[in-house]
Amino acid sequence: MTQAMPATNPPLVCWNCHERAQGTHFCPSCGKLQQAAGTTDYFALFEMPRKLWIEMNALEQKFLQLSWKLHPDNFVNATETERELSLKRSSELNDAYRVLRDPVARVEYLLGLENMRKEGEHKQQAPPELLEEVFELNESLDELREAKSSGSDLAALKSRLETAEKNFGEKLSEVDAQLQATASDWDLAVDANADDTARKKIMSRLNELLNRRSYIRNLVVNVARELGEV
Repeated sequence: MTQAMPATNPPLVCWNCHERAQGTHFCPSCGKLQQAAGTTDYFALFEMPRKLWIEMNALEQKFLQLSWKLHPDNFVNATETERELSLKRSSELNDAYRVLRDPVARVEYLLGLENMRKEGEHKQQAPPELLEEVFELNESLDELREAKSSGSDLAALKSRLETAEKNFGEKLSEVDAQLQATASDWDLAVDANADDTARKKIMSRLNELLNRRSYIRNLVVNVARELGEV
C-alpha cells in the first residue's frame, strides 16, 4: 500500500526579494529571515524528521546555534519586519526546544501534528483492569481525610497509602517503558516508509498509553499530596 502523503504548505516566497525561499529560516537568495510557512512544525524547525528518538546533545547544539542566529539582538538595526520575525521565531524556537527535549511531550506533540490526539482526550475513566485497585485507593483516601478531620490515628492509613503510592508508581514506570518501546516502533515505521494504516495503528497505541500514563500519574500525584499533608 502506498503511504498517504500529508498535506504540504504552499511554497514560501521571500517577503524581501520575492524569490522562492527553500530554507527553514533564511532566504537562500537574499539571506533575510523568513516567516514559517503555514503551521509551525517543531521537528521541521530543528530540521529533523518526525521521529521520537532524538539525540539530546545534537538537539541542544542546534538550539544554541539557532538561538544565536535568531536572537533579536542581531536585528536591532534591521527592518521592523525582521525585528518582528526575530521575536516570533525566537519564541517558537524556545517552545519547540521545551517540547522536543521532553519524551512524553514529544509524543503528545507528534500525535497532535498527525491529528491523532484531541484536547481533553486524556480525561478518561480508570482503565478496566485497574478499577478494583483504584476503588480501594479512593476509599483509603476518603478514610484518611476523615481521620485527619476527626483527629484519629493515621499510622495504618498512611502505611496503606504509601504502599498504594509505590504500587502505582511501579505501574507508571511500566507504562513509560511501553511508551518508549512503541516510540521505537514508530521510528522504525518512519524509516521503513510504512503505509498510513501501519502508522495509525502505532499512533493509536501511543495515544492509549498516554491516556493510561496521565490517569496513573494523577493518582500518584494525588496520593503524594494527601500524604504530604499528614
